[in-house]
Amino acid sequence: MPTNTQSTENVRRRFANRGLAACLTLALAAVALAALAVPAISAASGGGAVLTLKTATVGAPGNPSVGILPFTDAIYPSCAAAPAEGKECLTVGGVKYLYGIGQLEVTVQQWVTFLNTVDPSGKDPHHLYSASESSSAWPKFGQINFSSGAGKGKHYSVASPEWADKPYGFANFLRVARFVNSLYNGALLAKHASSEGPFKYVTYRVRLSKQTESGMYEMAGNRVKGATRAHKSGFVVPSQDEWIKAAYFDPNGGGTYSYWKYPTNPGVFGDGSATAPSTTTLNPANGDVTNAATQPLATYHSSSVPAPTWCPTTQSPEACATGNPFGLDPTTYAAAFQGSLSSVGQALTYSPWGTLDQGGNAVEWTDTIAPSPTGKSDGRVWRRLHGGIANAPAYQLWLSAVGLQPQDNALFTATYPWLGFRVGVLGNLKVAKH
Repeated sequence: MPTNTQSTENVRRRFANRGLAACLTLALAAVALAALAVPAISAASGGGAVLTLKTATVGAPGNPSVGILPFTDAIYPSCAAAPAEGKECLTVGGVKYLYGIGQLEVTVQQWVTFLNTVDPSGKDPHHLYSASESSSAWPKFGQINFSSGAGKGKHYSVASPEWADKPYGFANFLRVARFVNSLYNGALLAKHASSEGPFKYVTYRVRLSKQTESGMYEMAGNRVKGATRAHKSGFVVPSQDEWIKAAYFDPNGGGTYSYWKYPTNPGVFGDGSATAPSTTTLNPANGDVTNAATQPLATYHSSSVPAPTWCPTTQSPEACATGNPFGLDPTTYAAAFQGSLSSVGQALTYSPWGTLDQGGNAVEWTDTIAPSPTGKSDGRVWRRLHGGIANAPAYQLWLSAVGLQPQDNALFTATYPWLGFRVGVLGNLKVAKH
C-alpha cells in the first residue's frame, strides 16, 4: 500500500507494474429496500446542523474471545490452540460491556454536513479534505466538491446526488476521530429505542459541535503517540474487538465457537470462499443494489463475476472509465479501480446484531493501535481496519482479515476511495436539557 513518502510518479509506476493491492443473520426476508431508513440531517431550532444516527445494541457482555492468525482461514478457541506458523496469533472479539455501533456506515451527506459545520470558512486547517475527492479530479469516485467562493458554511457539497447515501470513502483515522469529537461535544437532542425482529436499536439526534480537537480523542500530538479514548462514555470510533463482536459474534451460538466467518452468514472455516455471500449488482446510474433478493449478499469483488460498479449521472461513461488524478492509462486504471461503493444498507444482509455492510462496501477504521508491521518503531501510529471493500475478494470479509494502516497516511487516503467508518457509543447518553 502507498506510503507518505511516495511521489505521484511512484504511485503511477506501482499501479502500472502491479495494480492496486486490495485493502484490505441471514437477512430478514420481509425487509424491503423502501423500508430502509437513510440517515437524516436537519437544522435544529437552536442553530447548527443535526445528524441522526441509528445504532445497533450489542449485548452479551463478557462473551468469549477467539484466536485468529491474520488472513488465515481458521479460528481457534484460544491462541493456545493455534498452530505456530510464523504469524502472531491475535485474541479478538471479547467485550465485557454493553455498547452500541452504527447500523450503517457514515455517509457522504453526513460527512459534508460535518465539514460545513466544523470548517465554515473552507480553510481546512485539519486536513479534512483532499483534492482527489472532487468530481473534476476523479469523475467516478469523487464524492465531494469544494468551492472557495461559496458562502460561509457552504464550501463543501455532495458531488452528485447519487453519492449522498454512499459511505464516505476518503477517511483516515484523524479525520474520523475529529468527526467523533464533533459528536461528543455536540448536544444530544433526542434518543429513541426500538426493535426490529431480534435486533435492538437506539437512534440519536445530535447537533454537531465545531470543537474537533478535544473530546473523546485529544488530537494534540497524536501523530506521534496516538490518541486513545479520554472518556468512558460517549461517541467513539469502535475498537477492533467491538467491531468484530458486532460483525461476527453470534449470541445464539451459531457458527464456530459462536463466531461467523463472514458478517453476513456463518460460512465454513477452511472452505476458502465456497460459503461466501453473493456479490451485489448495482444500478449503473445510481449505485443502488438491484439484487437484494439474493441472500446473503455483500458489496465486494467475487472472482467469478465483474466487480460492482456505477457511474454518477453528472459524469459521462468515458470520464468514469478513464478520468483519474494519477495520470494512469485507461487499461491500468480499469484494472486497479474496479469496485464501486453501494448505497448504505441496501444489501439487506444483517450481522448477528443487526448491522449492515460490515462485510464489503468500505473498509472501516477502528481506534485500536497496532504494532508496526516492520517489527520496530517507525515513527507512525498504526491502526486496525476491518470489513473488506468493493474492490477486494471474499477473503477480505473473513473474521481474520485484520488489516492495518498508518492513521494519517495522506497519500493512501487520497488514492484509495474505499476507506470508511461507522460510529460507536459507550454508556447511557443523556439528552440535553432545553
